[in-house]
Amino acid sequence: MTPQFNKIHNRFKFNGHYFSHEELKEVAYSLVKEGKNYEQATGDFLLDWLNDNDYIHVNTSGSTGKPKSIKLQKQAMVHSAIATGNFFKLEPGNKALNCLPSHYIAGKMMLVRAMILGLEIDCVEPSTHPIFDYETQYDFSAMIPLQLKHVINYTQNIKTIIVGGSKITQPLLERIKQSTSVFYETYGMTETVTHVALKPLESKRQKGSDTFTALPEVVFTQDQRDCLVIDAPNLTEEKLITNDIVELLSSTQFKWLGRYDNVINSGGVKLFPEQIEDKLHAVIDERFIVASEPDDSLGEKLVLIIENPRDSVDSFKTRINHLKGLTKYEVPKEIYTVNRFLETANGKIQRKKTINSVLG
Repeated sequence: MTPQFNKIHNRFKFNGHYFSHEELKEVAYSLVKEGKNYEQATGDFLLDWLNDNDYIHVNTSGSTGKPKSIKLQKQAMVHSAIATGNFFKLEPGNKALNCLPSHYIAGKMMLVRAMILGLEIDCVEPSTHPIFDYETQYDFSAMIPLQLKHVINYTQNIKTIIVGGSKITQPLLERIKQSTSVFYETYGMTETVTHVALKPLESKRQKGSDTFTALPEVVFTQDQRDCLVIDAPNLTEEKLITNDIVELLSSTQFKWLGRYDNVINSGGVKLFPEQIEDKLHAVIDERFIVASEPDDSLGEKLVLIIENPRDSVDSFKTRINHLKGLTKYEVPKEIYTVNRFLETANGKIQRKKTINSVLG
């Protein structure tokens, strides 16, 4: 029998304590009135979850467009929690660490998973360098790449960590390879109630893959642009057409290639900035964006934008020219620098706005 959104699992623990439905309401009120900013956000969400409505409103991050408020059915969030629980074989009494903000869907869903699956969840301040008890044994956690970068040396007691929200850089992937935890990259968005697919990352505990696999009850197809179409009836009423170009391997597996709206056509050659960025991470430590600008002969020419570089443009050109695995089409024709990239409220790079601000 599928759990209902208005029932709290009897094994659920919040910061070390069991609470009934009504007791949790009191805790939420207390957090809103007396808590720190991040605790107030958690209290606000818990009050929304525990009221009589069968839906909540959630803000999108705004990383690929203008932030907006969307309406999600609470029961869809329950189905998402169950799918994640089944994928990772989470059981009542397992311990979870939540270091994500409750303003956005990822942080909200950590709490929903705990309430529905009966997890014991510890919530800590959602900073870029989260502080938690490094000695406690945790079964499950979720982090953005920037958080994981700062704490990966202290995650040996976290069994499984899902990572999403922004690109995982090559240097971080190399550090993950040396870790004894199990890591998965997530694919999803607010509209799909967080992730609908997961990709294993190489560590000492498991082999990595470049293939995303669907969660239970999720099916994939493609549209005429080769973009991913998501059919997840338990999560969304209609099929969701994305702008993500993929190589579809089956109805439940795909390889992500890049964003349709980022594809560059340079002299008739189709270039995926995200794939070029993966290669350039080997020689650039700073944050950067691969983009394009109009060109009389090529139509579009490839350019590179680097945030607050420590070295000269000529130095970067030399490194890039000596980088193996980069085709001649993937070598930037121009390199620009900027003091700081534009970001969303939760720290994601606003790619288009940043590009426009530099290239004008």
